[in-house]
Amino acid sequence: MQQINLLLASLPDGILLGFVYGVAAMGLTLIWGVMNVINLSHGPIISLGMFGTYLIFIKMGINPYLGLFIIAPVGLLLGILIYTVAVHRVINAPHLSSLLATFSVNMIIIGLGTAAFTTSPFNVDFNMGSVNLGSTTLLGTRLIAALAAIIVTGGLYLFLYQTRPGKNIRAVANNRAAAELMGIPSSRILALSFGLGTMLAAISGALIATFFPFSILSGGGYELKSFVIGVLGGLGNPIGALVGGLALGVLEAIVPAFLETSWVPVIEFGLFILVLLVRPNGLFGAKQ
Repeated sequence: MQQINLLLASLPDGILLGFVYGVAAMGLTLIWGVMNVINLSHGPIISLGMFGTYLIFIKMGINPYLGLFIIAPVGLLLGILIYTVAVHRVINAPHLSSLLATFSVNMIIIGLGTAAFTTSPFNVDFNMGSVNLGSTTLLGTRLIAALAAIIVTGGLYLFLYQTRPGKNIRAVANNRAAAELMGIPSSRILALSFGLGTMLAAISGALIATFFPFSILSGGGYELKSFVIGVLGGLGNPIGALVGGLALGVLEAIVPAFLETSWVPVIEFGLFILVLLVRPNGLFGAKQ
């Protein structure tokens, strides 16, 4: 009975956290779906989003959620810069080249971040109250973050399916050569796609910073979660990433109710391997 009560208390929290996980994974899977590049700088960019919230709130006194309107465009521009400097020249090279390029960016960000902030934990002490649902208490920060994640997901969907740049991204993802024959500037579209993926990673980091303490190394764990979510939802399917994020959030809520918390990553990556073996395209399939 105690386990059931613990499960009922933690499950809503896991669902809310899953929305934010989904946004983090969307950035990774969008880049893969459009240009077949695994972005190993994804984790440090999430960390930069965390420190963006810290600087905006602690140093500038701006509400962390209003700070998203600053972090999002900065993340977009950073992604375009990373693509132009590190990824553009290896986009058609073997996968190992793009892996090494994005891993180099990963190490540069961690190195500069360590020099600027050290590896000590930081915290954004921001309180938005709580909502009581029976025996469950939902923190206001998680409710707002989940709502922000839903809005970001809806915005991404509308952008990809209702705007010309979004339709161009989908065209390049489906067939880059044919898109170029139709007059679509694939190089610009790839830069925009990488920028959007980076922006989503930064936004997720900004939201996570209101939950947990963090350091410049914290993004690595969320990058690994993003890979698991990407496989669950189907790499290349940004919307499926949200469902995968919810699944992972629910899993993280269920496991501690019956097992030690240390079993959470074991079960997560066991599920990761299982899905790869049984359904490599993901539970929801990658959109072609």
